[in-house]
Amino acid sequence: MWETGKASRIATEMRKYNLAILGISETHWTQAGQKRLATGEMLLYSGHEKENAPHTQGVALMLSNVARNALVGWESHGSRIIKASFKTKKEGILMNISQCYAPTNDSNDDIKDQFYERLQSIIEKCPRKDLTILMGDLNAKVGMDNTGYEDIMGRHGLGERNENGERFANLCAFNKSVIGGTIFPYKRIHKATWISPDHTTENQIDHICINKKFRRTMEDKSIKEALTSTCQEVLGLKKYHHKEWISTETLDKIKERKNKKAVINNSRTQAEKVQAQAEYTEANKQVKRSIRADKKKYVEELATTAEKAAREGNMKQLYDTTKKLSGKYSKPERPVKDKEGKPITEIQQQRNRWVEYFEELLNRPASTNPPDIEVAHTDLPIDVNPPTKEEIRMAVRQTKNGKAAGPDNIPAEALKPNCNTTDHRRTIS
Repeated sequence: MWETGKASRIATEMRKYNLAILGISETHWTQAGQKRLATGEMLLYSGHEKENAPHTQGVALMLSNVARNALVGWESHGSRIIKASFKTKKEGILMNISQCYAPTNDSNDDIKDQFYERLQSIIEKCPRKDLTILMGDLNAKVGMDNTGYEDIMGRHGLGERNENGERFANLCAFNKSVIGGTIFPYKRIHKATWISPDHTTENQIDHICINKKFRRTMEDKSIKEALTSTCQEVLGLKKYHHKEWISTETLDKIKERKNKKAVINNSRTQAEKVQAQAEYTEANKQVKRSIRADKKKYVEELATTAEKAAREGNMKQLYDTTKKLSGKYSKPERPVKDKEGKPITEIQQQRNRWVEYFEELLNRPASTNPPDIEVAHTDLPIDVNPPTKEEIRMAVRQTKNGKAAGPDNIPAEALKPNCNTTDHRRTIS
């Protein structure tokens, strides 16, 4: 996500799948904070505490408008864990979500111990009556064998359990959390959450867990997909409105790239998969080149339009064109801080801090040595006589076009052609 524009692209994918909350690992962002995207989503992020720290690790939660309105508060726990709490439709029950990025299986044992100890302390603080979800890149292979773990996982995992998988399974067993990816039967291609760059190795290392009390709320998405695919076949899909500057040639290349991706997923042999991957990589490069060319052409056309509007004095068109060129800007939101300068993430605590701040600001004791300020003159030369005919004509002529009308609903363009006034009423005739 450190790459420019990556957050916006992730938000687009989030809306595409109609997700309310999206967990993100390896953001490579430093420090902790929240940011409102131009598209409306809110991003809660947590990274290394120091600003000049390396851009590694990092976790985040991206919230839709619905999730943002339900947010109660959130906590930053370093570069590997972030937790947020949300209101639910059930009164008195919160939903606590912890997004994680666990150390790899080859990491030092001390680093692993530190991570799981912190994760355990976070889970322990969540009330048992609440819905608790643990998700993210756990770098843990739990495998298919659920012997001894029948209460917290099924037999539909992938591969064999490794050391990280053992740690993760023990954590879930201790806290009575069910590992969702092992419950429902899926094809191997749908179980894998990580594929090596050469497409030779597939692993299931990303997981979503839920406390056993709410196990029945987990649903098999394939049932929904069967219904939606039937609806799609019978009713068709709503037409997608792409960006106005993308050419038909680029759209054709995007469609071709999508077909190449499908070939990779349907390859039966390793040789076919390698060949399909090479073709997809080339198609992806062509799409990116074509999009850059389309965007450059679009910007150049807008610049030409803006220059023409400036020469002709058409300020409305110049403003509209400049707004298109600049795009939407989203200023990062600064977190509310307490008196010691520490960020406050709980919504109610933020409100209390604002109340405290304004009470101190507006109720300061009177100064014992007030500044000596000279009294303003009261005899200012202000003309309070009725406006003259010429002043009215001048005011009408100087009124800008294209502005909203006043209470009388008469636009400036209607007044300018006949700008004569009567002697008595000082009105326009």
